Amino acid sequence: MTRLGRGGAEVTSLGLGAAALGNLYTPVGDEQAHAAVRAAWERGIRYFDTAPHYGLGLSERRLGAALREYDRADYTVSTKVGRRLEPADGTGDDLANGFAVPAAHRRVWDFTADGVRRTLEASLQRLGLDRVDIVYLHDPDDHAEAAFREGYPALEKLRAEGVVGAIGAGMNQAEMLARFVRDTDVDVVLCAGRYTLLDQSAATELLPEAVRRGVSVVIGGAFNSGLLADPARHPTYNYAQAPRELLDRALRIQAVAERHGTTLRAAALAFCSAHPAVASVLAGARSAAEVHDCADQFARPVPDAFWRELRATGLLPPEAPS
Repeated sequence: MTRLGRGGAEVTSLGLGAAALGNLYTPVGDEQAHAAVRAAWERGIRYFDTAPHYGLGLSERRLGAALREYDRADYTVSTKVGRRLEPADGTGDDLANGFAVPAAHRRVWDFTADGVRRTLEASLQRLGLDRVDIVYLHDPDDHAEAAFREGYPALEKLRAEGVVGAIGAGMNQAEMLARFVRDTDVDVVLCAGRYTLLDQSAATELLPEAVRRGVSVVIGGAFNSGLLADPARHPTYNYAQAPRELLDRALRIQAVAERHGTTLRAAALAFCSAHPAVASVLAGARSAAEVHDCADQFARPVPDAFWRELRATGLLPPEAPS
């Protein structure tokens, strides 16, 4: 377990991202979701990340139910604030937001101090917990002023009160996360999709700044939403059809991996975890089989010769750690 920044939370080097447990894109049954968490536990994963956004609370409810069979002191849970859920009278589903669940609630952007506390209280009820270990401000891209003026101070107060162990922000961009690292006293940031074999934009400012200031980084989106998991079958990048240039690049990296007796998935996970700022890599999974595969790939050796060939052919910057 690695301690996050100066906070009181610890994470395993591989964590389980629980968005899929909220019926991301397609339905997942309760037992299948429970089995995925159980498999993660069997493989030594003790860090679990969720959010109200994931399935309009379904991910939190399922994760909390699955974790009840384990000692609370033995695992770390993170959730997020910034999208408050309100009951909705509408019918239909939430597929427009990516989740195959009934549209029984609607999301309300709310980074006010009151909104942060209310959102966290509701998350605790869904999780069935009296505390969470890490709370992130969730995707404040278009709400920077409110997030820095009200949302972050509210989290700082919750940390001081001992309600949470560590605080931070989680986003799909690196620039604002670098500002959180530079201008606040966050313990950790969650950066999704911006430090991968295909996108190293987080290495420009965020990761070096995190190392300098002793802030931990959790990496999500190691597979860039599918392209680095199986480019032939799932040519999606950032949740959309992958541009031809990136698809070709992923296929070239995959070919190099196979020549060196490893896999693209193993290389993608290894790359994310190699940077000194990175405390944990989140792997999203919707079944026990997917969890076991991620754990197997994370443990699989990636030869030094593979990294040398990527650098020599320009598929990886020469300065990137691996």
